[in-house]
Amino acid sequence: MTMTQKKYWFPAKRYGIGWGAPRTWQGWVVIILHLSIIAASSVTLARTGNVAPFLGVVFVSTAALVAVCWWKGEEISWRWGDRQP
Repeated sequence: MTMTQKKYWFPAKRYGIGWGAPRTWQGWVVIILHLSIIAASSVTLARTGNVAPFLGVVFVSTAALVAVCWWKGEEISWRWGDRQP
């Protein structure tokens, strides 16, 4: 890998738009952290019976995940295998 190549944590999907599964350990840590936050908040906030705080945590955690994917992932565009749009 040369100095000019970026090491992306999240590769672009081959078909469609968005990112695929993480390519590096850092990407996997981000995914596991996101899922852990959702799981922990669902357990702790389920006792209150109020769904609004849980939805707030899900929204903020998902927004942070998308921000990290945007920052550390490949540029996204519509892809259809080897064909270009």
